[in-house]
Amino acid sequence: MNEKIRAPEVRLIGHDGQQLGIVATRRALELAALEHLDLVEVAPNAEPPVCKIMDYGKFKYQQNKRSQEAKKKQTVIQVKEVKIRPKTDEHDLQTKIKHIKRFLAQKDKAKVTILFRGREIAYSDQGMKVLERIRDELKEDILIEQHPKMEGRNLIMILAPKS
Repeated sequence: MNEKIRAPEVRLIGHDGQQLGIVATRRALELAALEHLDLVEVAPNAEPPVCKIMDYGKFKYQQNKRSQEAKKKQTVIQVKEVKIRPKTDEHDLQTKIKHIKRFLAQKDKAKVTILFRGREIAYSDQGMKVLERIRDELKEDILIEQHPKMEGRNLIMILAPKS
């Protein structure tokens, strides 16, 4: 920007976007000073480098506003976890399924974890049946992002909402 431009010649673009051709860097700085604007190098790797006459402070402000606007429009997807034991009773399981439906309705992902304690790990097939049952009850509303797999003493499945 301005005095920090080292190239002897630059391809100059006016503040209105008009091509002014290849000029000496000193001359480009003078033209920018006449208009009370800055000379900004926009393409340093070009031969000769491309510089534009612009209000640098206003440019940075607009760039910041655009990035904030983009942040507003993005959606943050959270992963909500539901923990179940392999011997969870029917009513409690239905409650957990309602929670999962609510999470999916909010466009969040649901991580279903079956916790095994002590000797229950020997009956991991019961945990698999519970996950299959949940999958069958929700099959219209979900995409299975991660199929059931063991991670230590836990059996985990991740569900995502259908778009």
